[in-house]
Amino acid sequence: MAAQPLPVKRAIDDAPGVVVIASAVGSHVESATRALDGGAHVVSISDDTTEVEALLELGPRATELGLSVVVGAGFAPGMTDLLASLAARKLDVVDEIAMAKTGTGGPACARQHHRALKRPGQVLIDGEWVTRSGGSGRDLAWFPGAIGARDTYRADLPDPVLLHRAFPSATRISARVSATRRDRLTFRLPMLRPPHADGGPGAIRIEVRGRAGGAVTTAVYGVMDHPSVASGTTAAVMALAALDSELPVGAFGLGELDDPRPFLRRLRERGVKAASFEGSGQL
Repeated sequence: MAAQPLPVKRAIDDAPGVVVIASAVGSHVESATRALDGGAHVVSISDDTTEVEALLELGPRATELGLSVVVGAGFAPGMTDLLASLAARKLDVVDEIAMAKTGTGGPACARQHHRALKRPGQVLIDGEWVTRSGGSGRDLAWFPGAIGARDTYRADLPDPVLLHRAFPSATRISARVSATRRDRLTFRLPMLRPPHADGGPGAIRIEVRGRAGGAVTTAVYGVMDHPSVASGTTAAVMALAALDSELPVGAFGLGELDDPRPFLRRLRERGVKAASFEGSGQL
């Protein structure tokens, strides 16, 4: 009779060094609090405004413990914040930021997209926060690759909150999400059919305008990918950075990191690639 391998003995106090929270909206704050109490860094991909604001309030506790709480570490918010930070490096002063996204990841993401369209969202206009109705403010956004042009609308999105923390000099910040005619007709109703397991290809676009050397300058970046894949990859990159002690302590969004380029390089190495819009025209 062959000898049986001995079971591996694990220490009872063996705890994770980082916890990635990718569950449905509403559970992230409780999970993050438990993780901090257990001595773990936190990476959350929540895209709910109320939840994002509550996670940011964990900053003092995380700082006291010497831990990081990475807030909005998905596709949008998340990679959008890194791209905004990259664009801002070309400017002396950031005046305006406009974010747009299209596509969803899994079922929970699709349900959150549906909820966000029916709720009013916050927009920064001339340095003042203004509430705008969900589904208003139609704007045609051009996304990279095969996604192309999509109609986008205001919604209850956390991106302006995170972007304003990272770029307090900006006087105008907006965020929009794409919606079809059917979406706009039904967004005030319960979802009429169960969402797909994966929403397929999507995209993000970030436009940053400001001043450089006395001239008005605009930088535009975008990414086309499956939101589920891009969100998971972004969260994984940030989790590894937390384990390697590359992140500041406290609670923060990705736009607040000193240099976005190392993280964007790691995302590119893992297949999530950003594109820049470059062009010129005259009337």
